[in-house]
Amino acid sequence: MPSSPNLPSLLRIASRESRLAMVQSEWTAARLRLLYPAATIEIIGMTTKGDQILDKPLAQIGGKGLFIKELEMAIEEGRADIAVHSMKDVPMTLPPGFSAIIVGEREDVRDAFVSNRFANIDALPQGAVVGTSSLRRESQLRHARPDLKIAALRGNVNTRLAKLDAGNFDAIILAVAGLNRLGFEKRIRCSLPSSGFIPAIAQGALGIEYQTARTDIAAWLAPFENENTTALVNAERAFGRALTASCDIPLGAHATVTDGKLSVEGFVAVPDGSRMIRRAMTGAVADAQSLGTALAQMLLDEGAGEILASLSRHSGDAS
Repeated sequence: MPSSPNLPSLLRIASRESRLAMVQSEWTAARLRLLYPAATIEIIGMTTKGDQILDKPLAQIGGKGLFIKELEMAIEEGRADIAVHSMKDVPMTLPPGFSAIIVGEREDVRDAFVSNRFANIDALPQGAVVGTSSLRRESQLRHARPDLKIAALRGNVNTRLAKLDAGNFDAIILAVAGLNRLGFEKRIRCSLPSSGFIPAIAQGALGIEYQTARTDIAAWLAPFENENTTALVNAERAFGRALTASCDIPLGAHATVTDGKLSVEGFVAVPDGSRMIRRAMTGAVADAQSLGTALAQMLLDEGAGEILASLSRHSGDAS
C-alpha cells in the first residue's frame, strides 16, 4: 500500500450530476478508497451549463467545454481537488494550469444503434428519423444513408432513451461505453463497427483532471494511470488538436495497438456526408502523439483544410 506523508486525508471529486457522470465518479472514488483506505473521498455533484441548455446543439452554445468549465472552476477555487471526465467530452487542449491522466481500461469505443423497431441502420426505412447530437455521427450516417432524416437529440442517456420510447425517433445513436456503464446493454440492437463508423476521439476512456501545480495530487493518482489507454488517447487527441477539433467539425479518430504497433484511423467530413476524407497510419506506440499529428497532416494535404475552411466560413455566416 502506498505510504507518503504528502498523501491528503481528504480528496474531493467534482462531478456532473448526470447519472453517467456520477457512475464514473463513483467508480473512481471506490478505487481510490481501496488504495487509500485512510483517506476520505467525497463526490461533489454539479450541474454544468452544458447540462442546463438542452434546446440547442452543442456547437451553437460553446462546445463540449461547457460540460467541464464549472468543474474546473471548483478546482481553481479550492472547492474540489479533481474532476472525472469522459475524455471524449474534454477539449483537445486543457486550460493553462490543468493536467489530466487517463485511468483504467478503455471501455468499448463503438457507437450503439438503439431502436425499438429496427435491427440496424440498413433495416431503417427510407426517411426514418434518427436522433443524435453529434455532427460526427450525423456526417457518417448521412454518408451511409443520405435518405435518413437526422434530428437533434440532447439530454442525458435516460432522457434520450425516453424520447426514443415516446416515439420521437425511429432510432438513436449513443456510445456503447455509456450504455454499458449504466447497465443498459440490452438496449443496444447492434454496435456500429469502428472500421466503418469511426468513434469520437477518446471515446470510452476516462480521465482525471487536476491542477498541474498539485504535485501531491499527481502522485496520488499515478497508480491509476493506464499506459496503453493513454497512448491510444494521446494519438487520437493529437489528431484532433492538429485539426482544431470542436463540436462544429465532423471528425473522429480511432487508435488501436496490434503486435506492438499503434495504428490510428481518422476522418474529416462535411455535415451532410457528401464529402469525407478518411485515412490511417501505423507506427511505434512510443510515437503516439506524433503519429496522430502526422495523420492529421496527411488529411490536410489531401483536402481536409478546404473542408475545415468551408465549415469555418459557414459558422461565421451563422453567428
